[in-house]
Amino acid sequence: MRYILEHGEYPDFYRWNGHSDHMASCKPVGMVSHGEHYRMEIFDGSHFSGDSMEFIEDCSFLQGHGWNKNCVNAIKVWVLYEEPNYRGRMYVVERGEYSSFNAWQAHSANVQSIRRVVNYF
Repeated sequence: MRYILEHGEYPDFYRWNGHSDHMASCKPVGMVSHGEHYRMEIFDGSHFSGDSMEFIEDCSFLQGHGWNKNCVNAIKVWVLYEEPNYRGRMYVVERGEYSSFNAWQAHSANVQSIRRVVNYF
């Protein structure tokens, strides 16, 4: 299980929606400064083909926008969630191009919400 912990205090693992108090490893996420432009473009076909849609803000339910796709071209840092409202398995998608869900190490193309990672430090 992966978690993004933003600046703040977490007195117990429930505060970050954890299921256990065990943490095996951690690493910093390459964030951008607050106020910097974010952009994520998603495609319905692999290798950046087919219809696309651009996001510049968080989206708590992609299917509410009529989108259920499997390919992402990410600029800046985003977190993809398998369930609406930022729940379920999460994937950190850093700056780069991802031609299929396998490229961001997902088990499936199912993504139902997305969130920007902002550097508030």
